[in-house]
Amino acid sequence: MEKNDPDLIAERVTIIRDNWGIPHIYGKSDADVVFGLMYAQCEDGFEQVEQNYLEKMGRLSEVYGPSYLYTDLLNRQVYDSIAAREDYAAAPLWLKKLLDAFADGVNFFLLNNPDKKPRILKRFEPWFPLLFTDGGYTSMQTAGIRLKDIQQLYPLPADDEQASVFNFHQPASLNGSNAFAISPTKTLSRKSLLYINPHVRFYFRTEAHLVSEEGLNAYGAITWGQFFVFQGFNQHCGWMHTSTMADVADLYGERVRKNGDGFQYFHNNSWKNITEKEITLRYILDGKVQVHLSKVFQTHHGPVLGERDASWLSLRANNRSLNGLIQSWQRTKAVDFESFQEILELKSNISTNTMYADRKGNIAYWHGNFLPKRDTSYNWNLPLDGTTSATEWKGLYEPGELVHFINPENGWLQNCNSSAWGATGEKLDERAKYPAFMAPEKENFRSLYAIKLLASKQQFTIESLAALGFDTHLSIFDTMLPPLINAYNSLPESDPLTDKLKAPIDTLKSWNKKSAISSVATSLAIEWVYAIMNFQAGSIDPMEINDQVNYVSLLMQRTSTLKQLELLDLAIKGMEEHFGRWKIPWGEMNRFQRPLNEGEFDDALPSYPVAMASAFFGSLPAYEVTWASSKKGYGYAGNSFVAVVEFGDSIKAMAISTGGQSTIPGSKHFNDQAELFVKGKLRPVYFYKPDVLRHAASQYHPGKVEKK
Repeated sequence: MEKNDPDLIAERVTIIRDNWGIPHIYGKSDADVVFGLMYAQCEDGFEQVEQNYLEKMGRLSEVYGPSYLYTDLLNRQVYDSIAAREDYAAAPLWLKKLLDAFADGVNFFLLNNPDKKPRILKRFEPWFPLLFTDGGYTSMQTAGIRLKDIQQLYPLPADDEQASVFNFHQPASLNGSNAFAISPTKTLSRKSLLYINPHVRFYFRTEAHLVSEEGLNAYGAITWGQFFVFQGFNQHCGWMHTSTMADVADLYGERVRKNGDGFQYFHNNSWKNITEKEITLRYILDGKVQVHLSKVFQTHHGPVLGERDASWLSLRANNRSLNGLIQSWQRTKAVDFESFQEILELKSNISTNTMYADRKGNIAYWHGNFLPKRDTSYNWNLPLDGTTSATEWKGLYEPGELVHFINPENGWLQNCNSSAWGATGEKLDERAKYPAFMAPEKENFRSLYAIKLLASKQQFTIESLAALGFDTHLSIFDTMLPPLINAYNSLPESDPLTDKLKAPIDTLKSWNKKSAISSVATSLAIEWVYAIMNFQAGSIDPMEINDQVNYVSLLMQRTSTLKQLELLDLAIKGMEEHFGRWKIPWGEMNRFQRPLNEGEFDDALPSYPVAMASAFFGSLPAYEVTWASSKKGYGYAGNSFVAVVEFGDSIKAMAISTGGQSTIPGSKHFNDQAELFVKGKLRPVYFYKPDVLRHAASQYHPGKVEKK
């Protein structure tokens, strides 16, 4: 295929940045737009683009040292660069053009910005995106492999500290995302609405608008280094993804024996040769590059990742695929419900559920997409017997066989990383009709509160749906506070806790259970729950946290009412030691700051008070904080991109991104959205070109000086 001249492509691409710095990229072809998108991404944050590919390529240790060696080894086995190159060679011509444009766009940026020094990747290749075909936050599926499993089989020159950076998934109930779809029967305008709210690490994605003369007109959140809108909308429809716990990967316990210089594994009554290859891992140590050669193995199930109970563990998964990238791109060009369903039939979305709404009034929800068929007599949560074909996958489920809902009578759909059966708010649990691995999620307080709000509202507007998404009611306390207050009321007057806790209990009694900047009760209640969790640490299986309602029930059952009061007293003492008083407003301890270096917060620098709280407490707008090296808690994850879209003859949309569009300190768009973000307010989205031009701050071709 003849390569295009990047200078000529750049002339066909126009980047218009609006007053918030959001790039609206216009081109003749889809490939032109991809070229322009990658150039714009690199302008806003080349380091993030490079970082994501260093991770997928297993090269983080070359930057950060040996603590990332096991992460690199895992990624090198799961994301096979040879397979990615083969997929590029086999890709349809239209996709090859996009992949070439991806590489050309990044390389053109580096050529025109010689001051921008890559850490490792000095030239990008068109097969790179075929390592990174899923836009989900927890896209790697490892079927429960443990660090010690990998260490058992693959000893590496890394100390135990790497356990803190090893790339395992956090429980979905802590990460979270909110997706709501409202049908015209429940909206004042008689148009469908979609609420888009991924809860991920701040700055994990960027925002952009892609428009070509080939029908592309997509707006939304794009994971750094990818060229498709992962969560967003076009002029016809919109899509939002929430992390799924549908089981899409499995570990197989392999019976292995030595055979000469190699190894064999036993399968279906015969011994088969294990494939071996050598991986070269490079890492920086004391300023010098060190090299470690690691021999790795593979069976027909997949890469051998580790060893447990004398069995080698191989992984069957679909972590990257040609169809995965095709599906991710084609989704952005769906023109109606039927075409969107056809795209789902590629069955290559491995890590998320899908919420959908369109201009014709359709709303829909699918729980998962890629899902293997299996013999339901086995426990697929455990490593399987790899010696028999009985445990093999038996094809994939069709989208219509998954748990899904299309245009429900109630007029709305929701998913908050919660039970699939709560999508319509009905209490009927049809779990028995489906295999356990298809939709294992249980309910959480965030979802239950969303159901309550959605069911109680008769007619939504785009504004009222936006407000619903920022409702700060902490619904976990509807369950947890009454027993505490009853316990206090039952104390005899002679008990020392009666006087000590009177003021705190009065504060909690009068609280409306909404987190607010000025609320002392919010601070007190949250510190009390953390005290209970610390007290019960080790007594409850950590995986129970994914069944949040049951987890909280266990916390309360196993903590006597007297101990609950004592732990409240303990929380108060901790607050007094840390802050000098317990009557501290939530916004004083719960802050937003965009650090110059991600994760490095400084109490001496300006920050904003934040009313939002962790999704764990049932807060719809999620705000997860860290207290590392600071006296205050600073947000690092949660609400990262929020958009509300109204579909009809024309699109109306509002959005907000954490902090701002640019990752570069000193840019006017580094932190210009922060004040709106912390207040839960959205800015208008400029979707039509006349609106874009009216709010244009600059307009230019890639490689050219911006015209202000």
